[in-house]
Amino acid sequence: MIRIGIVGAGENTRTRHIPGLRAQRDVEIVGVVNRTPPSTARVAATFSIPRQFNRWEELVADPQIDAVVIGTWPDLHAPVTCAALAAGKHVLTEARMARNLAEARQMHAAAQAHPNQVAMIVPSPFGLICGPRIDELLYRNYIGDLRELVVIGADDQFHDYSRPLHWRQDAEKSGLNVLSLGILHETALRWSSPPVRVFAQTHTFEPTRPNPDGPGQLPVTVPDSVQVVTQLANGGRGLYHFSGVALFGPGKQIHLYGSSGTIKVEFLPGGVERVSVGRVSDAALHEIDIPPEQRGRWRVEEAFVRAIRGEEPVKLTTFDVGLAYMQFTEAVARSAATGQAVDLPLG
Repeated sequence: MIRIGIVGAGENTRTRHIPGLRAQRDVEIVGVVNRTPPSTARVAATFSIPRQFNRWEELVADPQIDAVVIGTWPDLHAPVTCAALAAGKHVLTEARMARNLAEARQMHAAAQAHPNQVAMIVPSPFGLICGPRIDELLYRNYIGDLRELVVIGADDQFHDYSRPLHWRQDAEKSGLNVLSLGILHETALRWSSPPVRVFAQTHTFEPTRPNPDGPGQLPVTVPDSVQVVTQLANGGRGLYHFSGVALFGPGKQIHLYGSSGTIKVEFLPGGVERVSVGRVSDAALHEIDIPPEQRGRWRVEEAFVRAIRGEEPVKLTTFDVGLAYMQFTEAVARSAATGQAVDLPLG
């Protein structure tokens, strides 16, 4: 029996992690702590979780808990992860890994210091379905040498500046994670050569938003517009466009342009992943079907439990991968702040 405690029952935890964990054999969710005692009580009642904790430190220290699932905002990922690993617990933490590179390095060091504990980050959900098919195309050298990578995450989620400040617009809670930059970069890393140089600019078009907890306005401390140019390790180039204020924007996409072919992936509403491809002999891109045997799926909770039992290693997402995408988001922030290109990896 694996006994799990939950720190922070956010939307992803309620809709995915709790049902996913309960679908595994011999797994029991035994305790929960949320931001406030009333919200903890509501979660416990909704999901019939027997024990409630007043502070996350109490849950992490409890000897009756084997593994901790962290569903908080990024500001608590590092302290809860490090404390849980030190207490001998396995850890599954929500993405993004941390607020900044310094916190990510603390988490990475803690995981290395406790190799007998599983340390896993909830992976980017983008590309989980089409990933095996794209892996197969790349294995067959469908596009040849990768020349250009284009990553897009531009929509109008924050276009209405009369709406209250979202936690993702608050750097104290979310850190340097801008919009979907980190999560789509994580997906791109599965298919692309990594970046070795970054040049970025950012801007905040609406500098204040209504206070969600009271009267007045609060400053927006996370940019709502980002453009990044990268140099890839294989000599290719990358282009990133992210925005939360792009009315009727293109949404989320990743393009791979190679010497002999192109792969274009569109992440559509409802979890649909549309893949279009083309080679030099084609007149245009054409959408391809993904056969059932090449369709991936969400299996985060299953993978976490199997890793604890030693039945498979963590593949999506390790702390090594998390540290890589945190280096990228840190480099983007440094480049935008200084107006200078930044080389990776960061010292």
